[in-house]
Amino acid sequence: MKFRGRVWKFGDNVDTDVIYPARYMNIHDPKQMAAHCMEDADPDFMKKIRPGDVIVAGENFGCGSSREHAPIAIREAGLSCVVARSFARIFYRNAFNMGLPIFESAELWDRAAEGAEIEVDGAAGTIRILGGEGETLSIQPIPPFMQELLMDGGLMKHLAKKRSVGEGHA
Repeated sequence: MKFRGRVWKFGDNVDTDVIYPARYMNIHDPKQMAAHCMEDADPDFMKKIRPGDVIVAGENFGCGSSREHAPIAIREAGLSCVVARSFARIFYRNAFNMGLPIFESAELWDRAAEGAEIEVDGAAGTIRILGGEGETLSIQPIPPFMQELLMDGGLMKHLAKKRSVGEGHA
C-alpha cells in the first residue's frame, strides 16, 4: 500500500465544513462531491491537484460534524491519502469506513514543503520525502486487516465482499 504524490499543506483544526462545505449537502454523487473538496480553504484547490497528491495537515484534521461527506470528497477528488499530526476521532473512523487512507505523523508537516513529492508506504510504516537530500520518516503502519478494508474500498464494500465469499456470517 504505497502512495506517491505532491504535498498540499493545511493547518490545524481543518473542520469537515472546510473539507466539504455544508451548502453542498444536497449532492449525493461522489464525483460531484469531489468538485467541492477543500473549496472553502482554497477555491482553486481542485484545479491545482493531480491524482495521487496528498493532503498534509496539522492537529485535529476533520474536526466538526460526523458527516461522511468529507472523506468521500477527498477520496473522490483523487487524493491518495491524508497525513496529519492528528485526526478528529469521528473523521478517523469515517475515513477508514469510506476507504480513505490516513496516517498520523508529528514530523511531516514541518519537514515537507508544499509541492514536495512524497511516498507513503502504509504497510512498511514510512514516509519518504523525495528530491533534494531526501528524508525518511516513521509512521504507524496500517494493520493488514485495515489495509484489506481500504483496498476493498471501505467498510460496506469490504463486508459485501466477505458475504459474497461466505465469510463474516455468525
